[in-house]
Amino acid sequence: MAAPSSASVPTPNSSTANRAQITRQSDADKTQEKAAEAANALSVPEGTKPLSVETGNASWYGAPYHNRRGSNGEVYDMNQLTAAHRTLPLGSTVRVTNLKTGHFTIVRITDRGPFVEGRIVDLSLAAAKQADIWQAGVARVRLEVLRTPVPFDHGGRWAVQIGSFPDEGDARTMANRLSRRYKTAKVLSFGSPVGDWWVRVRVLQDDRKRAEEVARDTQTAEGKVFLVRLD
Repeated sequence: MAAPSSASVPTPNSSTANRAQITRQSDADKTQEKAAEAANALSVPEGTKPLSVETGNASWYGAPYHNRRGSNGEVYDMNQLTAAHRTLPLGSTVRVTNLKTGHFTIVRITDRGPFVEGRIVDLSLAAAKQADIWQAGVARVRLEVLRTPVPFDHGGRWAVQIGSFPDEGDARTMANRLSRRYKTAKVLSFGSPVGDWWVRVRVLQDDRKRAEEVARDTQTAEGKVFLVRLD
């Protein structure tokens, strides 16, 4: 195919560039307005001081988890402002701020994850767009806990999750080994919507100290070991 002539190619000018910049700024302002609206929807009073602050990497998840039941029993909708966290009580309200861009989102914790070392929160698609994480996929964030339905520094029901395993047989082998070692625990292996496999250990009475001991003493050649809150 012949290259287009120079006459057919529009030449960018300063006014065009300025309009594009204004459009990008307008979109960013609208995103932050939506974040502020979300805060009002979640009934977070202005000036609320965080109960705790955590810094780390955030990611986001959509399909194939969309329209599947989350850890709190609700059907996950990636177009709602929600997130997954491994240890905060379900129903907690948190603010997640992109440390590079300053964009933020306020979300409700409805699910468990991310089960990737180095990541502290998994945002819904809608929340990732507000926090300017959607296109990057992963970003450094500050997570502020604004409200929890129950105390988050004690109590709760706890378990250990291990993985992921690419092969079901490896997951079952790990589950059998842990069942023999922890006879009072309930150990199961299960597949995820993306096709990998996991092992979960429910210790006696879902006790946190017992779960912490299992997490500390368990080693795996594949995947990682995560302490996870169930409630």
